[in-house]
Amino acid sequence: MKLVQDFRDLLKNKVNLDDTRLELLGSRVDSVFNVLKADERIGSYVKDKIPQGSWAHRMIIKPAPGNEFDADFLLRMEENPDWYDEPVEYLKHLRSVLVSHGTYANMPVRRKHRCVRLIYAGDCHLDIVAFARRADGTTWIVNGKVNEWEPTNPEGYTRWIGEKDSITGGNLRKIVRLLKFIRDRQGAFDGTRSIILTTVVGDRVEQWRSATTPGYYNDVPTTLLHVVEDVDNWLRANPTKPSIADPSAPAATFDHRWNDDTYTTLREDMHQYRQLIHEAYHAEGVATSRDLWREIFGIGFEPPKDNSNSGRFGIVPAAPGRSGRAG
Repeated sequence: MKLVQDFRDLLKNKVNLDDTRLELLGSRVDSVFNVLKADERIGSYVKDKIPQGSWAHRMIIKPAPGNEFDADFLLRMEENPDWYDEPVEYLKHLRSVLVSHGTYANMPVRRKHRCVRLIYAGDCHLDIVAFARRADGTTWIVNGKVNEWEPTNPEGYTRWIGEKDSITGGNLRKIVRLLKFIRDRQGAFDGTRSIILTTVVGDRVEQWRSATTPGYYNDVPTTLLHVVEDVDNWLRANPTKPSIADPSAPAATFDHRWNDDTYTTLREDMHQYRQLIHEAYHAEGVATSRDLWREIFGIGFEPPKDNSNSGRFGIVPAAPGRSGRAG
């Protein structure tokens, strides 16, 4: 059965990062930006800040108990001619400014390959990604591992997510959050990075599906059912790890973000969850369906206190038919 209201409650109460923490995240980004902008060493090169990754895509989820959530933002910088052949200097200087500032001096500040990571104890970490926009309109980020500029199009990727989400009537973002919740809370898709999961799922969303099958993306459970089926079909057709192109910069790929083992895990787990979702969606009876959805989402899919009024919870019977549960 389609327990539409149950899914709304699941997203609101268990999956989505709450507004308070999102506001705190925005405040922290503003503070970091202001510190960098005011610094006499690099401030004149700091031009703007732009959300990136799950924050920009509106796909951040609540972290599992004891874990932290992560958020990225792009720091647009004017290129320094003295660092033309040493782009890693941008990351070095960003870290230097933060570790020498009173607000952040006692916080872990780590230089990663493509960002500077600022860690807020027991809550979140903030990845600061230095990038430049050149005269020809292309955007580049610093790859500190190889000390080179790397082409990218994060704003284009965010637009791509918006376009795909629009095809599903706003359900794609919710589906990705739900799959990330399964990954983080249930241990599925272990090792699959969010950018890989988001791209693989988003690539399977197509306008023609709604045209040929009305209601294909009608609500959250229906979209979850169909998207997972489509992802699984694609994975079944690719026994070995395929290349994943960046949809906003086709010359670039995300292949460095995963390996053969993580691909195999994703492929096997997605097939299992396809069967579980199919069974829960097509189950007869509210209690049976809810028990099966709980098998998928764990404690995140809890029954409401009052089961007497099914209409109150937005329950809609699904089409008949069911498959055996995966072992």
